[in-house]
Order: sequence, then C-alpha cells, then structure tokens
Amino acid sequence: MGCIHPTPDELGFATAEMLYIDPDTCIDCGACADACPVDAIRPDAALTADDQWYAGANAEYYQSNPPSPEWYRRQPPQIARVSADGLRVAIVGSGAAGFYAATALLRHPGVRVDMYEKLSAPHGLIRYGVAPDHPATKGVAGQFRWPAGQQKRFALHLGVEVGGAGISHDTLLDDHHAVIYATGSAGERRLDIPGEELPGVIGALQFVGWYNGHPDHARLAPDLTGRRAVVIGNGNVALDLARILTADPDALAGTDIAKPALMALRCSAIEEVVVLGRRGAAQAAFTTPELYALSRVPGLGVVVDPEDVVSGDGPKLALLRELAERPRETGGKRIVLRFNAAPEEIIGDGAAAGVRLSTGEVVEAGLVLRSIGFGGATFDTVAGRVSPGVYATGWARRGPTGGIGTNRTCAEETVATLLADYAAGALNAPRRPEPAGRRLRLWPVGSHGMKKVDASRSS
Repeated sequence: MGCIHPTPDELGFATAEMLYIDPDTCIDCGACADACPVDAIRPDAALTADDQWYAGANAEYYQSNPPSPEWYRRQPPQIARVSADGLRVAIVGSGAAGFYAATALLRHPGVRVDMYEKLSAPHGLIRYGVAPDHPATKGVAGQFRWPAGQQKRFALHLGVEVGGAGISHDTLLDDHHAVIYATGSAGERRLDIPGEELPGVIGALQFVGWYNGHPDHARLAPDLTGRRAVVIGNGNVALDLARILTADPDALAGTDIAKPALMALRCSAIEEVVVLGRRGAAQAAFTTPELYALSRVPGLGVVVDPEDVVSGDGPKLALLRELAERPRETGGKRIVLRFNAAPEEIIGDGAAAGVRLSTGEVVEAGLVLRSIGFGGATFDTVAGRVSPGVYATGWARRGPTGGIGTNRTCAEETVATLLADYAAGALNAPRRPEPAGRRLRLWPVGSHGMKKVDASRSS
C-alpha cells in the first residue's frame, strides 16, 4: 500500500540492506508479512532497548529518502487462468524458490505439481544454510505448508535425484508439460591462491552444512584445537561462521544445531576469529543490521582498528566507528574485523597454519574458512525460460542475489512465463498418464510427513 520502501520504482530496490516502513502510510494490512517472518516486523513501541537501533535506522532512511507522494501497489504478474484438464509440472529442488513456484502454480485449479528433492528433508538453504541461532528466518518455511497440504495436486518426493542414477531430465519432460529447475547456483567460488587445498581449509557451504546437519557434510571434522580461526570474506555468511565459532555452546543448545557440531564446539579451543576483507570498510559485504546484531552478542568482543574507519559516511561506517571506540576487554572470545587484507597464500606444512596477506603479514590460524560467495546462475534464461518446457527460478536463474523473499517474485515471473507458453500451445503434452514419481511408486511426503521430518530434525 505504498508504505514499504524502496519500491520497484526507487533506487535501491532489491539491493537495500533492509526494508523501511513509512509509519504515515502504514495501515497494518499485514502484506509485508507475506515475504518476511511475522515477528521480523514490529511497531517501534514493542522494541526492546537493544532493538531501538532499528527504529533509528528506519527514521534516518526517511530523512534522506522522503517517500514519494505517489502510492505504489505491487502488481503481480498477469496470469491467465489455465484450463482444468491438467497442466502437469515437475519442480526440481525443494528450497524457497521451488516452493514459491509450486505455490504460484497451485493457485490455478487445473495444475498438478510433482517436486523432486535429492535430500531426505525439504527446504534447501532455509534448513541447511541459515544459522541455527536465527530461528525467525528459518520460520519462513512455515509458508510452504499450504502447497504440501494440496495432496491431490501436489506430491513431494524426497531422496530422489534428477540426473545421474536417479530420474533423468528426459523422463521428467516426457511425464510433464514442463520442468522448473530450482536447484541453486553453481557452487562456491574459490580463492585460487596457493595452499587452498591444504587440510584445515574449508568452504563456507561445507561448514554451514556441518553445523546444520546436512547429510553431505555430517562427517566433516574441522580442527577446533587452535586458539584462532580465520574467515576469508566478510559477507553475512562470514559473520555467521565467526559468530557460531565464538558462540556460547549453552546458548546454541537451545537451537536446532546438529548435535555432533554442538559437541565439537563445546570442546573448541578457539578464542578469536579474524574476518578478512579484501577491500576497505566502506565496501564491506556484510549488512548493517547483521553487524549490529553481532555487536549485541553478550560477552563477545567485536574489534575494529580505528585506522580502518577514519573516513566515510553512512550507518555502516558509523557503527564500525562505534565498535572501534569500544574499550578492548581482556578475556572472553572476540571477532576481529580486518579490512584491506587481501589473502595471498595459505601456509602450512601438511595442514593450514595461517594466511599470508598481500602486505606480507601472516595471520596464524589452524582453521581457515573460505566465504567469498557462490558461482553464477546455472541456466541462461529469458524471463525464466531456458527453452519451451524447461524453466529455472531462484539462484539457478539469477545467480546468488537477493534474500529468501526475492525468490517469490522470481518464481512468480517464471511461472507467468510457463503459463503463457502453455496458453500459447508451446508445451508438449505428457507422453504417459502418470508422472514418474507416481508411476514408480515413489512415496510422496504430504504436510503430515513434513511435520514428521521436522520433528525428527529437532529431536
């Protein structure tokens, strides 16, 4: 209703660190909760003392970005109602992108959706990529109970890989009018520096998967016996890694962190995590809200060199200056944020022992985590179309950009393209009366089954 900014017509849309709600035009319609966890949006009167910073950040935004007198209403893609004689679509991947696509499709009475997930649990990076101490973010998965409950028109097949030894792409095309790939981006970026292959150098995807219980990374055994760890990269994921390594294990025990990871962290000797950023503080990849949340962790020191934040404007630099001015307490765990610290080599004899910077300085560490982002999009698309009958959404379509909610708009655009192709007669009819998942009697998981999966995860 025009209360959330930046709008699609304003600078910063889809790239702003946080959304800002204009109190003068907010009518409490609740539309903002469609894409965000409900408890992420609160009136300022309900904020705790620590959270009042967010109200200040919201007010500061409107001081320099006054809202337009125009009211904006986001217009969903114009999708024609499809005939009820049975459009069949396969979705590969059960993360946010896949479920948003399923939700958009199932709004149309004639559509049947079969979703295929190679893992034994759904929800992708919501389950295996969000830090365990961020339960509100993981709560977004609750939005996907509705498609799972449409059991006559929706089937979720877990533990089924598409390609390789599993169901082939050609089989899916033969069994459906269309296939949507929601399989994520093309893997992690690499540093491409000497020593990257040494034991003790671990990618963020592996480490995050380890503490979240991802089956592919459950056997990871990171070396936590040293006093210091280094994280290369300074995005929000890098802050997650540093925070988990320095967290109070008793606080983590109340989350859904994987039990083997919790046991290992209880025995960890790590007292300091150094986060290395190649560029200056003004170009740091982490968002201001994530930095603020990190600065409020009880008992944790966040160290910034005052020389790194001498010049520059904006809320991020202001917060970094505040951290630089804090007295450095002795004892306790700490995270050191380093800037203009480009890694040149990971050193070690048989295992990682430190990182040599471009200045020649060596930061000693027994554990080195690489967190410099993901590769680009897996598919080249036009409005989500790879070719008639084959589509992509989420990171597979646009690369690793945007948050969880961005996947909703992306999925709706892809579905609009698919349905337009269907209406134009551009999609081939299925060659068999039943899709492979049902024909091969792969047992689908409904909403009740998803609850069981979640219960087993938290037990």
